[in-house]
Amino acid sequence: MPLSPRVPDLAALDLLLSVIELGSLGRAAQAHGISQPSASSRIRYLEQLVGTAVLERTPLGSRPTPAGALIAAWARQVVAAAEQLDAGITALRAERDSRLRVAASQTVAEYLFPGWLLTLRATAPEITIALESGNSVDVAQAVLDGKAGIGFIESPRSWRGLESHVVARDELVVVVAPRHRWAKRGTVTAAELAATPLIQREPGSGTRSLFEQVLGRAIPGWQPNVALELSSTTAIKTAVAADVGVSVLSSLAVAADVAAGTLVAPEVPGLDLRRSLRAVWPKGRRPSGPARQLYAIALKSAHSPGV
Repeated sequence: MPLSPRVPDLAALDLLLSVIELGSLGRAAQAHGISQPSASSRIRYLEQLVGTAVLERTPLGSRPTPAGALIAAWARQVVAAAEQLDAGITALRAERDSRLRVAASQTVAEYLFPGWLLTLRATAPEITIALESGNSVDVAQAVLDGKAGIGFIESPRSWRGLESHVVARDELVVVVAPRHRWAKRGTVTAAELAATPLIQREPGSGTRSLFEQVLGRAIPGWQPNVALELSSTTAIKTAVAADVGVSVLSSLAVAADVAAGTLVAPEVPGLDLRRSLRAVWPKGRRPSGPARQLYAIALKSAHSPGV
């Protein structure tokens, strides 16, 4: 049931106890980090609530009236209970802030998250982090269900109930085996790409969703033509390198393979495959604690030279 409006707030009761303990309103005000006029105002407010004087001012300081001494005796139990409550809340927050559950799409999990994690561990080594990797649909659902404190997706779509912010930029590239006919040409047209069966990620993948949207706009009436569907980026790269087929993958995922010559990335003039990688969290609840730290690290790395 609601408390009576005559019950003083904890700050006033705590101040009264300090005045009695220290023997002076001025010393009590200093201990509480407030001015003496503010302390006097707080005590007057307390006296108005209880309907009687609680302190007697003397040239030597302040001492409790009989009513003040009685209220102070009751207040000690209330303040002690409040201190226990505060300690319990602090313990709960410490426990919460020592664990972080993250959901991230495969591209972010494999090629960006390790660097973010190293930075976070350097500043907050006490935090235990659990990472769940999946496609963008899985990540969004994990955040909506409360299974992850923050998520990172690569899908261009938005989700009801989630807020998002761009933390990195990426670009999709066509990749083929070095002996594929497109490898020596260095370029491929959007029409040729549309006519070629592709090795693709599973439905729900942000990489696949963006590619199909972009090519569908460039080639009206185009329908996805999937030769092979794999849920692992590494498996797709292995299949492409063996010349099983052609794929479209994140530049982050294939940069090392292209540099090593195991994959070739011909350009597709006129096809804009740039995309944004975004952090997501429940609408109306900004990231806090370790999630906020990780989010800040991701934002900072996005604006670092070379990223």
